[in-house]
Amino acid sequence: MTLPAASVTVVEDQEAPPPAGPPPRLLDLGVRVVGAIVVVLAGVLTGVLELLLATVRVGGQLVGVSVLLAIGANIVLSWFAYEAVGRRWAVALPAVPWFALMAVAAIRTNEGDLLLAGDNWVGLAMIVAGAMTFAVMGFRQILAPQPPMLGG
Repeated sequence: MTLPAASVTVVEDQEAPPPAGPPPRLLDLGVRVVGAIVVVLAGVLTGVLELLLATVRVGGQLVGVSVLLAIGANIVLSWFAYEAVGRRWAVALPAVPWFALMAVAAIRTNEGDLLLAGDNWVGLAMIVAGAMTFAVMGFRQILAPQPPMLGG
């Protein structure tokens, strides 16, 4: 008499798929650091571009294109800083080099060169508009509700 045998399936060695979830912490930190560097460099780049456009004239009259650029670029930089770094204080990353650049541009060199003159209404409006934009975006980050934690 033979006993009934249960059917057995033979499974070849198969690798389990990688677990789904957030990337490893080191990769996440690296992406955030690279994002912070990009934001700082973008803050310097937009500041230089705004300074160059502060003296643009059409028909002999100053045009305020750098004021509009300062507002738009500073909004985008503030948003991208938060998205890239993931911290509310990240709005300071583009703001600090931007402010430093504007301060240096307003100081006369030994040779008498000056990037932002006091009689240039566009330059003064650009500084005020850019500073107010960073201030408003920073204030919005402070008042924003804390996003829910993933996995918790």
